Amino acid sequence: MGMGSLDWVVLLGTLLFIVGYGVWKTKESKNVSDYVLGGKEAKWWTIGLSVMATQASAITFLSTPGQAFHDGMGFVQFYFGLPLAMIVICIVFVPLYHRLKVFTAYEFLEQRFDLKTRTLAAILFLIQRGLAAGITIFAPAIILSAVLGWNLRTLTVILGILVIIYTVTGGTKAVNTTQKQQMFIIITGMFVAFFYIVGYLPNDITFSKALKMAGASEKLNILNFDFNAGSRYTFWSGITGGFFLALAYFGTDQSQVQRYLSGKSVRESQMGLIFNGILKIPMQFFILLVGIMVFLFYQYNSSPLNFNPAATNSVMSSEYAEDYSLLSEGHQALEIEKKVAQNKFSTALELKEYDAIIEAKQNIMAINAREKNNREAAKVLIKKANPDAETNDKDYVFIHFILNHLPKGLIGLLLAVILSAAMSSTASELNALGTITALDLYKRNKKGNFTQKHYVLATKGFTLMWGIIAIAIASVANLFDNLIQLVNIIGSIFYGNVLGIFLLAFFFKFIKGNSVFFGAILTQIIVCIIYYNLIHIYPSGQEKLGYLWLNFIGCALVIIIACLGEGFDRLLRNPPIKT
Repeated sequence: MGMGSLDWVVLLGTLLFIVGYGVWKTKESKNVSDYVLGGKEAKWWTIGLSVMATQASAITFLSTPGQAFHDGMGFVQFYFGLPLAMIVICIVFVPLYHRLKVFTAYEFLEQRFDLKTRTLAAILFLIQRGLAAGITIFAPAIILSAVLGWNLRTLTVILGILVIIYTVTGGTKAVNTTQKQQMFIIITGMFVAFFYIVGYLPNDITFSKALKMAGASEKLNILNFDFNAGSRYTFWSGITGGFFLALAYFGTDQSQVQRYLSGKSVRESQMGLIFNGILKIPMQFFILLVGIMVFLFYQYNSSPLNFNPAATNSVMSSEYAEDYSLLSEGHQALEIEKKVAQNKFSTALELKEYDAIIEAKQNIMAINAREKNNREAAKVLIKKANPDAETNDKDYVFIHFILNHLPKGLIGLLLAVILSAAMSSTASELNALGTITALDLYKRNKKGNFTQKHYVLATKGFTLMWGIIAIAIASVANLFDNLIQLVNIIGSIFYGNVLGIFLLAFFFKFIKGNSVFFGAILTQIIVCIIYYNLIHIYPSGQEKLGYLWLNFIGCALVIIIACLGEGFDRLLRNPPIKT
């Protein structure tokens, strides 16, 4: 179907409004407090929406529905530890940061330990968040590249520049101000899409029956109490690894800390975080449910063998085109069987015939298994045709539905949703990266007295620099396995270690800077080795360790190593007296 003139008006109008509004509403900052903390004027709802918008990147709205389409609702378990983390952060982190009047989370580490520990934590943040910023630009660029046929690198530059304009101009206040509008657009667009999808289902398929049909395909299996450490998403990995990841992300990641440091008071910051803790799981559940509805839509409507158009084009222009066509024919035949099986299941539900329901469900499961095998065989052919082609198509499922089945105008709105999300999260990341570089590295290590205006300009300059770096990273990125998982894996490699450093600062008063510094370096090396040997070298779904556990392992390791190091150091300084 593609985009019409109305879609262009909606899309461009939305994006230009966000950029223009961000610049217009944020006057020139007179000092660092105005630029970095927005003058500490933010109310709780601004903080809550800003925190949600920072986390809800374009990847959330691209990848999550595709994740549900292929693997069901189990991904929601990833967020189970988040509300608990919000409570801990509100009780421990927020009052401390406000009491110390810090501009960055890492300032506190110098006060508690020393400069080198502050610098190390800041550098770990810059590495992982710099990579993530590139990915959040790359994700929506893929979409517009597929929609418009434009060059992918050109698009990453355009999107990066749009974000840089208002982030560099207005700082934190511009980020907070625009994120309220962006969240409104995002929530409105996703609800409209959801109701359209439900409306496209056959007339006799009510929403209640649709859920039962999704259950028959095992798409609604939310809770997994499996103790297998290699399972990516289980109740246990979510409540532990997810808890530590959320604690580290919201408690120590400057892109989030800066959102609630701009709060008018401790109470406003705490209420904003609680607001996020209450709404985050329902929001993710709803986005996954949109993916489930897309899955049901394709039970009655034709779907491509692989949703990635570039991958399909590469194999169809190769010597394997005939083999792929045969697979496509088999896929089309399966779609007819699938529709018949769903109708039988629907009829059995209406008649309440238990045996018929069980038989129809088993038939659906068998067809799904054959379809999955067919799709895997297609990926093998694509890889043979072009070893550089991206066979993963999870991130293309939702965008394929938007472009081919939604009416004019709504296509533009949904693309605006995805791009608004990309801009909101990227803006927060660039804002934080510029702040950390200017205040934790540049200001702290540069000798001499300089004016507030100098440091505001320096922060703007570093924000611009990180914007350029993010665009460069986006230009060389690839789809990996699934974009939302890639961002979380990058975070999991670093977050546990940084969180452990902060917990040592909060609760282990006897620990000194040297023990923490060398413990953190050793921990990061060990976590990288664990990731490479137990996660990275295995195909998706076959890892020996779920990546969420890295958050717990990193946190525990740095605490244990620092405590042992401090004990050993004291022993050397005060050896036991021989009698």
